[in-house]
This record gives sequence, structure tokens and C-alpha cells, in this order.
Amino acid sequence: MLATAAEHWPIIEQTFSEASQHLGYDLWHLCQKGPAEELNQTTVTQPALLAASVALWRQWFVAGGKRPDFLAGHSLGEYSALVAAESLDFLDAIELVRLRGELMQNAVPAGEGKMAAILGLEDADVVAACEEAANGDVVSAVNFNAPGQVVIAGSAVAVERAIEACKAKGARKAMPLPVSVPSHCALMKGASEELATALDEVSFNDAVIPVIQNVNASAETDSDTLKTNLVKQLYSPVLWTDSVRALVASDVQVAVECGSGKVLAGLIKRIDRNLSVVGIEEPDALAKAMDAFGQS
Repeated sequence: MLATAAEHWPIIEQTFSEASQHLGYDLWHLCQKGPAEELNQTTVTQPALLAASVALWRQWFVAGGKRPDFLAGHSLGEYSALVAAESLDFLDAIELVRLRGELMQNAVPAGEGKMAAILGLEDADVVAACEEAANGDVVSAVNFNAPGQVVIAGSAVAVERAIEACKAKGARKAMPLPVSVPSHCALMKGASEELATALDEVSFNDAVIPVIQNVNASAETDSDTLKTNLVKQLYSPVLWTDSVRALVASDVQVAVECGSGKVLAGLIKRIDRNLSVVGIEEPDALAKAMDAFGQS
């Protein structure tokens, strides 16, 4: 992850070094060399993804990039957005996402939680299928990623029932995901309470750039609101489709994806092609992004 970028941009390894000193282990080495089983632990994965996003955000400004009108992040990415908005200190965010991963992992015993991707079904039909399948257990739509792409989560038995219910309603695909943590559902409520305690010990500032938050797809700048919604995010659906539509409604035409890969660009293309997304994880990509913003 970001190996090519680091060869050209010192800020990449510098950012990871800051995170490593705080965490007490070499996060950059893990990202480059593994072992995979350690890197795939959510308490490591979450800080790694946060560091990667913040490193690219910093490089954008090193290269002379413009300050954006809005920021948004999908799930964990909301922490990156809050760092970029100067609402949350980078090292505070690193500690929070490490704790977030730990709390999420411990919230549900191994094997008792599940997530599944539902493709080719209307959002309302997925929600209805989950309601039909619950039968006293927890299962709900948790990631509204794009039209026809919704992720569900909850107890393993209820998710299995919901998968069958979605298939019966005509889903093109309904498949379990290789994760054990049922994110963004009611099973995370207890974890969110512990996260709220940790957030109260961290300094939050008003955002200097409005952040479109996951839980309401609204642009927020008030520090108390940002913090409250960050707690709710752990057990509430990620309204990514609505968040992208909110950006388009605000006349946003070009966005920069600060992260490894092109996942968000792919989702946004399915949501609204009027919003062009450019990545910046490699030098050539950054040059194209600068062109897109008229800054070459």
C-alpha cells in the first residue's frame, strides 16, 4: 500500500512514522512486509487505512492542491475527513480508530456476527427483507453504498435468513462477506458507549471545512454535532449514496479520493456520473488530479 507513492513523496513515510511512534510498532513495515494475519487484525487495519488517507491528504497540499469545499469519508474514512477538517488531531484519531477496532472486535463473540453484500435489489426491498428475517434477532441494512449495492449486518443466523429473503425478492447476488464484525448495526451499541467515553477525553474542534457525515448525509461543522454523530456511526447505517447526492446537490463536480485504491470512485460512478472522482495514490494520478482542478 502506497509503496510507489513513498518512493516519490517523503510525507508518506513521515505520516506513518508519526503513527508508529504513537502505536509502539512499525506500521509502515507491516503495510509493506506483513505478515498479513497481523495486518488484517482490525486494530491494525484501521490505523493503517487512516494513516494512508491522511498521508495522501497532506501530499495534496504539498503539491499545491486547492482546499476543498467539503469533506466526506465512508465509515472509517470519516475519521480521516475529521482530521482533514482540523476537527480531530491525527494522533488522537489514530488512537481512536485503534480503540474502535478493539471495541468492535470484542462487541460480538467470534462466529456470532455476520455481514453480507446484497446486489441488484432496491434499498427498500433490502430493508423489508431484514425486517422479515429478524424474528427477534438483529439484522439490518448498514451500508447504502450505491443504488443496487447494500450491505447488511447482524447476528449470523438472522443474516442467513435475510440473505434468503433477499434472494426471494429477486436479488442478483446475496453473499456473505469474509468478516466477523457486524459493523454499523445494533450489536455495536455497547461498543459505541465505550467509544463515547474515549471521545469525551479527546479535544474536538469545529471543522474548518464542512464534513458530510455518515449518519445523516448532512454537512456539519459544529464540534459537538460531529462528535455525537461519530458515536452514532458505530451502530447506524452508512448513508453513502445520500452523502454523494448531497455533494452533487451542492454543485460539487470534481472530488479527490485520498486513499489506497479506487473503491469510492467506483461507488460514486454508480451513484451519479455528474461527480467526477480522481485518485492521487501515485505521482501520475496526482498530476491528473491537479489537471482536473485546473492547477497543472
